[in-house]
Amino acid sequence: MTAGFGTPLEHLVLGAVMAAPLLGAFLMGCGSVGLVYGYVFVFDFLRCMGYSNVEVFPVRLLQALPFLRYLIYSPTYLSLHHKEKNCNFCLFMPLFDLLGRTVNSTTWDLQREISAGKNDRVPDFVFLAHIVDIFSSVHAPLVFRSASSLPFFTNPLLFFLWPLAFFSMLVMWALSKTFLLSFYNLRGRLHQTWVVPRYGFQYFLPFARKGINNQIELAILRADKMGVKVLSLAALNKNESLNGGGTLFVSKHPDLRVRVVHGNTLTAAVMLNEIPRDAKEVFLTGATSKLGRAIALYLCRKNIRVLMLTLSAERFLKIQKEAPADCQHHLVQVTKYQAAQNCKTWIVGKWISPREQRWAPPGTRFHQFVVPPIIGFRRDCTYGSLAAMRLPKDVQGLGSCEYTMDRGVVHACHAGGVVHYLEGWTNHEVGAIDVDRIDVVWKAALKHGLTPV
Repeated sequence: MTAGFGTPLEHLVLGAVMAAPLLGAFLMGCGSVGLVYGYVFVFDFLRCMGYSNVEVFPVRLLQALPFLRYLIYSPTYLSLHHKEKNCNFCLFMPLFDLLGRTVNSTTWDLQREISAGKNDRVPDFVFLAHIVDIFSSVHAPLVFRSASSLPFFTNPLLFFLWPLAFFSMLVMWALSKTFLLSFYNLRGRLHQTWVVPRYGFQYFLPFARKGINNQIELAILRADKMGVKVLSLAALNKNESLNGGGTLFVSKHPDLRVRVVHGNTLTAAVMLNEIPRDAKEVFLTGATSKLGRAIALYLCRKNIRVLMLTLSAERFLKIQKEAPADCQHHLVQVTKYQAAQNCKTWIVGKWISPREQRWAPPGTRFHQFVVPPIIGFRRDCTYGSLAAMRLPKDVQGLGSCEYTMDRGVVHACHAGGVVHYLEGWTNHEVGAIDVDRIDVVWKAALKHGLTPV
C-alpha cells in the first residue's frame, strides 16, 4: 500500500486485514487474478483519498443522491474518526456506522463547509524557488518523502529515476506553470514555497530568458491577486542579467501590493558575519556582482583590504567610487588568482576550479555564495557552506529539507524574505543592495529568533 503513515509491522497487519476478504472470495470459488489486482488497487485508492485531505466527490452530487454518503467515505469522514471519539469507525463504507448509530452528526455539515473553500488560507509569505538540476529534482517532497526529509545528497539508488526526471523536465519546460512545493507555519501564519519549473542550466540559455521571466512575473501577479504580503526570489530567479535582481517586475507593475524581495541583504550579512573579526585582508571573486559589491563596500568601511578579482577596470572603478573617500584605497583590483597566494580568507562568488584553488595558502577558509557550491578539493583548507540561517524554534510543519540544508535551515535569501515579512517592511528589496541596511537586517533576523548555522 502507498498511502498513510505506518511502521513496517503496521503495514503488514493492514495487508493481512486487506487480504482477508480476498481469501474469503477464493474459498467461495469466486477468486481470480483480476479480483486480486482490482481489489488491491481500489483499497489503495480509497486509502489514498482518505488521507489526502482533499474532498474528491462534489457536495452537489452527495446532496442529489444522499445514499452515496453511506456507500463511500470522504476525507472529512476519516478526519473525524481520528479527531473525535467513538464515531466513524467503518472506513470505506459509512453504512455500517449508520446501522450501528456511530456516525458523527457533524460529518456532512463539515464536508460541505470544507468543499465550499471558506477556510482556505492565503499564505502571507512565498519563497519562489527553482530546480537546481535534473538529479536533485527527485529530492522534491512530491517525489519521495523519505528523500526530501533529509538533506540532498547523491544517492546511487536515485540514478534509476534519472530517465523519468529528464522526461519530466521536458514536459515541465513545455507545459507547466509555477507549482506549490511545500509549506510551513510560523507563528500562526502560512509560509509557502512555490517553484518555477525551470532547471539551473536553462537560466543561462539566452532564448529561455523571456519565458523564465514570464513564469516569475505570473507567479508575482498570482501572489499579488491572492493577497500575499511578501514574495522572495531564490538564487537564479533574481539573476542580475535575467531581471536586474527583480527590478524588472517592480518597474513593470508599480502598483504591486505584494512586496518583492531578493533577500540578498541578509545573505550579505550572513557572509560578513562569518569572516574572522581579526581579518585584515580578503580575496573576493564575483567581486562586481550584486553581493560582491555589497561585501566589498562593507569590508572597506571596516578598514579591511579587499582584493577584488575582476578583469573590468570600469566596473571596479564604479564600485570604488561608491566607497567613502578615506576608504577607497582598501579596494584593490586584481586580475589573477596568484594575487591571493598569501591571503587566507577567500570569499567565493564565482565558481572556481580545483586548479584555481591551488593558489590559496594552507589553512585558507573558503566562504562562498556561489550556486552550485565549489568542490572541496583542498584537504589543508576549510570550506563554508552556502549562506543559510536556521528558522525560529516555533516553526511548525517542516517535513522536508531545502536542497542540501538540514531540516529547519533555509538559504539566507529565503530567510531574508521571512525577516522582511516579520518586520512588516513595506518597501521592495530589489536591485542593488543597500549597504547601510546590512546591519539593520542582521539585527532584525536575530531579534525574530533566526540564528546563524
